[in-house]
Amino acid sequence: MAADFDAIVVGAGCAGSVAAYVLAAKGKSVLLVERGEDAGSKNMTGGRLYAHALREVLPHFEDNAPLERKITTERISLITQDECTTVSFASPRLGEAACDSYAVLRGPFDRWLASQAEDAGAECVFGIAVEDVLWDEDRIAGIVAGGDALTAEVVIIADGVNSLLTEKAKLASRPRPHQIAVGVKETIALSERVISDRFCAADGEGSAWLFAGAATQGHVGGGFLYTNRDSISIGLVATLSDLCTSAVPIYQMMEDFKAHPSIAPLLRGGSLAEYSGHLIPEGGLAMVPELCRDGCLVAGDAAMLCINLGYQVRGMDYAIASGRIAAEVAAEALDAGDTSANRLSAYKLKLSESFVLKDMQAHRDFPAFMEGTPRIFKGYPEMAADIMRGMFAVDGSPVRPMKRIAMEPVKRMGVLTLLKDVRRGMRAL
Repeated sequence: MAADFDAIVVGAGCAGSVAAYVLAAKGKSVLLVERGEDAGSKNMTGGRLYAHALREVLPHFEDNAPLERKITTERISLITQDECTTVSFASPRLGEAACDSYAVLRGPFDRWLASQAEDAGAECVFGIAVEDVLWDEDRIAGIVAGGDALTAEVVIIADGVNSLLTEKAKLASRPRPHQIAVGVKETIALSERVISDRFCAADGEGSAWLFAGAATQGHVGGGFLYTNRDSISIGLVATLSDLCTSAVPIYQMMEDFKAHPSIAPLLRGGSLAEYSGHLIPEGGLAMVPELCRDGCLVAGDAAMLCINLGYQVRGMDYAIASGRIAAEVAAEALDAGDTSANRLSAYKLKLSESFVLKDMQAHRDFPAFMEGTPRIFKGYPEMAADIMRGMFAVDGSPVRPMKRIAMEPVKRMGVLTLLKDVRRGMRAL
């Protein structure tokens, strides 16, 4: 008996919508199922899109995608309770087509991406939760949604980090608390001109800014800020296991972060437009599940394809690339009339040959380094502030040699400790 669809894709995020688009564009019958009321309804606030992966799928996407600002300035800050040490890099080359990136609001962006799949011929169903996978002996043969069973030759699971289906498909177990971070985000509405002036940005351009230290009250994690066209996306990410030991809840951390002397002036006069919270995979390669079995593939955050390097956060481009590769492998398997695990295992091979798993492999030790180096979040921000204050504060006292200004805070931290951490960090990177 013929299946209801060639492919069913679960989740209309970046991975799912791209997978549905690619399959539909290749002439396959595709059902895209999303539990939210529409695509993006569970991703209300901002993020950053590195364009290279989407350009592989939609070469001229920037002509009509709902992008916010092109990122041409990068900032990284270590902050104490009231001080901020920042490295800033601005370059027009960051906006060139080979390496351009954009701030996006996931609500409108995800809706647009799902519409591309629908325009290509995919059937999109929203507001339906997929409760389980459908088994045919040891093979996944479809899904159970809303009490109904729908069959497919291949199912692509792309339902996000809190995926229940990967567990039900016997591809993964529940992630551990130290592998998962809690993220809170807000969108603060401001006029386009005010944002451009406050961030010294040209029209259509903006900044990405990452923070470590007092943003998370010294706990493992950090803050972020992205400039949208007429709003600012701001938020915090904190590792779940470490957050459990905190006397300060993450929502209070968020309020304290927004009130920081370096942040508050940027948000002044703005109004809260959106607020959301979600989980983020931060365990790196160690938490990537089995990626396929008979009749099934896993992509995007459901496959835990995300990296936070402190100076760079990647996830959307990994999701898009994995969705594309999963769809290409599924289409080839459908053409061959063979969607067994043996045939679908080409997905993992192609993913390992792409930047996705190469990046995950290269940085496989970094999550453990971050978790095992609490001085990054409480210690080094204070050391940096002490050095900067010594350099720039003038009170009429005789000037001190630069070596003393720099070395006194370093010695308080411990020279060997610093050297060991630098060495471990460079190895992890």
